[in-house]
Amino acid sequence: MARKPVGFGEDELRALAGDRSFERGLGYLDAVSGLDVGDDSVTAVVQGTDGYEVELTLGGHIGVLGRCDCPYGQEGNFCKHCVAVGLTVLRQAEEIPRQRAAARTRASGLEAWLTALSRDELLALVREQVAGDRELRRRLELRAAAARSDLGTVRDRVLALLDPRPFARYGYVEYDAAPGYARQVQEAADALRALSAGGQSACAVGLAEEAIRALGEAYGEIDDSDGVVGQAVAAVAEAHLEACSVARPDPERLAEWLVGHVLGDWNDATDLDPLDYADVLGHTGVARLRQLAAEARRRSPRGWAERYLMERLVHAEGDVDALVALYAQDLVPSGATHLRIAEELDAAGRPEDALAWAERGLRDTAGEAHVDGRLVDYACARYSRAGREAETVAIRRDRFLAERSLAAYRQLRAAARSAGRWETERAAALAALREDAPQERSGWHRGPVLIDALLDDGDLDTAWREASGRADDRQWQQLADLSRETRPADALGVYLRLVELLKEPTGERVYERLARLLLDVRSCHRALGTEDAFTPYLAGLRAELKRRRKLMTVLDGHGL
Repeated sequence: MARKPVGFGEDELRALAGDRSFERGLGYLDAVSGLDVGDDSVTAVVQGTDGYEVELTLGGHIGVLGRCDCPYGQEGNFCKHCVAVGLTVLRQAEEIPRQRAAARTRASGLEAWLTALSRDELLALVREQVAGDRELRRRLELRAAAARSDLGTVRDRVLALLDPRPFARYGYVEYDAAPGYARQVQEAADALRALSAGGQSACAVGLAEEAIRALGEAYGEIDDSDGVVGQAVAAVAEAHLEACSVARPDPERLAEWLVGHVLGDWNDATDLDPLDYADVLGHTGVARLRQLAAEARRRSPRGWAERYLMERLVHAEGDVDALVALYAQDLVPSGATHLRIAEELDAAGRPEDALAWAERGLRDTAGEAHVDGRLVDYACARYSRAGREAETVAIRRDRFLAERSLAAYRQLRAAARSAGRWETERAAALAALREDAPQERSGWHRGPVLIDALLDDGDLDTAWREASGRADDRQWQQLADLSRETRPADALGVYLRLVELLKEPTGERVYERLARLLLDVRSCHRALGTEDAFTPYLAGLRAELKRRRKLMTVLDGHGL
């Protein structure tokens, strides 16, 4: 086990990454380059599909942290590239303390040198850096324009930063170009904040609204699979809210802009919530929001955005009856809306009204094959708490008869057992499933629920009687697996038939399944005392399929 002069060891890396990523990281040790040790971090480049930049913290009370710009790392995972850099650090562990001390010396030396420079020398240094770094120059130009209130230049620069065309190929910003565009959007957000900090919050409000519209128009043409652009766009939206909080724009105009944005085609990018602006809007602005939302709802009663906006406003007002009335205008067939109303009434301390809505939902969805299971569970839980087991069983029975699924059968069984009525309910349920059971089906997932229910009950004798001409291959194998000890001859017949079905298909998964079936065949022969019959059977099978070398390797691996 490696020592821990750097604050972590292999165990910590494995725990952070998981076994799979840790093992894969071992294969990237030779791909690590440019290892740079700082005071409290290490950076390096790992060559994978692309060259990925990795940064690890070094120890401390929170342990090692890792950051990588590969897709998996950008989701917040400690990836294989982080593992490779961590293991590289551990290989050089004895040198790390000296390198960290050297980094601290360099940092303090740089600070002392900068402090000692005169104003002219500092200006010359900055000009030198600006001349050689386009991004740095652009950021400083934007800060300078904001500082001198050159609003025309700030506007031009911000809108230029939001222009996706330099990153687009064939009119579309592809996945690998999205992080670069996101960095520019973040620059725009920083510039908007700088405007507000410089006493130009009113200008920042207007410019932020322009920026949000531009981003909304561009976002649909960006592959933002990792969400990096979305995070930067959210920063622009936050800058708008911050500017409004300082500038206090006309509340009615702000309300009109917010409603227009939410109901327009641009909110996918920012996902603005008008209620975040409640403090800025005040009573007048919120009232205008409500008025505009109601008008939009009347114009488009089925519109998703219109419904969402109205629901958010009514919910914020705390008027439960108004919210229930709003939800009741659009009851979905699955019963999900009924459940939502019941939950709102429960939260308001009105359990009787809540249950009444749940019961209405069950009535409205009676006979529907697809009902929100949470509604059924809600009503059953309420009845169970009240000791109303008969009603719980009735609900589960109705849902079972409508769905005819194994899950519904299990739920009916649990409720009926609790009520001491399972024997009667089971007979009726199996009779219903027996009517549905298809005849002469074949394949892997086409068998009747009847067989699944019998297997789930452990009623193997009945399952064997009902399986003939009905069960699918999956159910036959499950039946054989459960009966191998008690009915080895019947199980053997099933396994031999399934082996025959797997002679034609190829592939490693097929071969593994075939090997497991052969092991089952051998177990049945042992239980029957006919193991001598298995040896020539296996030899004949191997001779028949001998050209499949991968299969032979798999069989050898299983001792066959």
